[in-house]
Amino acid sequence: MSDARLRERWTHTASVLAMLANTHRNPKKSKPFKPGDFDPFERQPAQQSPIPTADLSVLKAVFVDRGMEESR
Repeated sequence: MSDARLRERWTHTASVLAMLANTHRNPKKSKPFKPGDFDPFERQPAQQSPIPTADLSVLKAVFVDRGMEESR
């Protein structure tokens, strides 16, 4: 029950914040804000950045091959 009350309060606060932000935005430079932009309980789609790939032979040359030379 307390979770529902907290969500309701954030819904109200997010609506007020969206209205305030929309009154002070430049319509030529930005899109209108929605209450969901300010609500921490609103699910945002996960935007994952692509994982960079690299050639691991560099790491092998530095850590594995170097370790073999020092142990001799």
